[in-house]
Amino acid sequence: MPVQPAAVNAVQPRRSIQPLPDELISQIAAGEVVERPASVVRELIDNALDAGAREVVVRLAGGGVRLVAVEDDGCGIPRHELPLALQRHATSKIRDLAELEAVATMGFRGEALAAIASVAELTLTSRSADAADGCAWALQTSSGELRPAARPPGTTVEVRELFFRTPARRKFLKSEATELAHCVEAVRRHALARPDVGFAVWHEGRLLHRWPAAQALTPELAWQRRVADALGEEFLTATLPVEAAAGPLRLRGRIVRPDAAGGRGERQFAYVNGRFVRDRVIAHAVRCAYDDVLHGQRQPSYVLWLELDPRTVDVNVHPTKIEVRFRDSGAVHQAVQHALEAALARPRAGVALSAPRASAIGPAAAAAQDPAQPPRAATATAYPRTWDTTRYAAAPALALTAREPLPRWAGWPDEPARPAASDPAGGAAALERTLPSPAAAQTTPLADADWPLGRALAQLHGVYILAENAHGLVLVDMHAAHERILYEKLKAHLAAHGNAPLPSQPLLLPASFAATPLERATAEDCADVLRHLGLEVTPLSAQTLAVRSVPALLAQAEPVTLARAVLAELHEHGGAQVLKRAQHELLATMACHGAVRAHRRLTLEEMNALLRQMEATERSDQCNHGRPTWRQLTLQELDALFLRGR
Repeated sequence: MPVQPAAVNAVQPRRSIQPLPDELISQIAAGEVVERPASVVRELIDNALDAGAREVVVRLAGGGVRLVAVEDDGCGIPRHELPLALQRHATSKIRDLAELEAVATMGFRGEALAAIASVAELTLTSRSADAADGCAWALQTSSGELRPAARPPGTTVEVRELFFRTPARRKFLKSEATELAHCVEAVRRHALARPDVGFAVWHEGRLLHRWPAAQALTPELAWQRRVADALGEEFLTATLPVEAAAGPLRLRGRIVRPDAAGGRGERQFAYVNGRFVRDRVIAHAVRCAYDDVLHGQRQPSYVLWLELDPRTVDVNVHPTKIEVRFRDSGAVHQAVQHALEAALARPRAGVALSAPRASAIGPAAAAAQDPAQPPRAATATAYPRTWDTTRYAAAPALALTAREPLPRWAGWPDEPARPAASDPAGGAAALERTLPSPAAAQTTPLADADWPLGRALAQLHGVYILAENAHGLVLVDMHAAHERILYEKLKAHLAAHGNAPLPSQPLLLPASFAATPLERATAEDCADVLRHLGLEVTPLSAQTLAVRSVPALLAQAEPVTLARAVLAELHEHGGAQVLKRAQHELLATMACHGAVRAHRRLTLEEMNALLRQMEATERSDQCNHGRPTWRQLTLQELDALFLRGR
């Protein structure tokens, strides 16, 4: 007959208040600190690093359930302190509240060894560097016996049969392969934080991983070497370097290129003063930085090392020390977001892929380049925001024929002028043209032009631009590229003019459309917001709306399509709050509808102008939705397609 659970509200006989037994207290603590074998690995490596180890070896058996042994070459523990090391809350790392509030070590609670010893067989063997007797001593927790042992200076902690004293806990462990994977990941996290320390992982007598300590390398090269060893060379080549400083806060690391981001949140490593953490502030700052460049549900990979004053971060938040609390979380969020945005803003399209030339880049800039990235042919200043458009040339002996007049974009010389809106800032003239004018184009040999995206050759199906550069063939999605250019110009205008209204351009004839009740209500409620964005949408009748002006930058956009898309965004994001909560999303929608459409025939001059603008525009490697705007096919890749040289 099954046992019936006691009623929740049943009156229980009163029990007297009594202190818990020490063994039960330790097992409760173990439940907080030791979740699985990987928890033991983490705690023991923390102690090894605090002891000044330069080599750490982790030996496992049964996925870490039967054995976890961590050996180090640190300072060791004197013989008379070995019994103290196993007592609860006994530590050499803090002495008072002041030191607790400015923790500078990996461990500090003094409970890890005691907690582990309460749920497993633990043997502690150590020899201090200045031991008078010149030998090591081993302490076994089950017997309390202290006996001589042989080992060089340093410490070995062996943990056998984890949770044998609490079999119920052992049933919650996963398979041997799963537990082993968690143990290896715990070592990897430490390895990424300390490139100056060598790490090795053995399982059942077989070497699984080895990450050697950096030898005779600069700090920057040491970090890169460790990232490549721990995460693979492909991770290094798929990421961008980040380095920034804001007062006492320093940030360095590597973040994935948007086009290389994956579908799952893997390989996300954040460190605060050398400690691996899962922190919502940092994670949210990273996501905000990628808002404009990630496609769909893709997640960024990153390794970020954050250093700040220990007094401004509380690590005593969680028993496993994996969470922290910042005194000024807003400053941390802002620093991380701005640093990542700056790294992502530099377009690869604005960096030549050939070897650097002496005239294009100085020794200091060349030395600062990221060796994992293709070498640059020019510094960022070689591509100023105000682009010199007179350098590009149309390809000789190559022309596009069209059966109808080629359409032109807003602001081109042969386009009929439209009346400009009355604007104290100068109206449309106050903004840069959508694309540079090709009127003054001159022929420049390709070899003499530092154009990463090369020279336009032709259009493919009215969708892609084919261009030739020094490395081979460049393919550009013209709509995606133009969309990003417009989007960045809209954002730049709002930022430069203190959120002033976008210059608008009246239509010669209003564009009317049959509006839904929802569209009519949104146009009435959000009239001020629409005018701020350069759109004027007014009622023409009870069921009709009229578009009377559009943003000057989007003068060639189809006005009805643009207006309906903006009205839909305004309704979704809450009307009057759109400029605070979803301004960039709205501008992205406007840019999408204002960009040159697919199947639109362009001249070579127009194609070249678009390429030059891409090279000068931030984040131009991705469109507003995170899709890539261009791809490079090298001559080697083209040769391989045709089996040349085989």
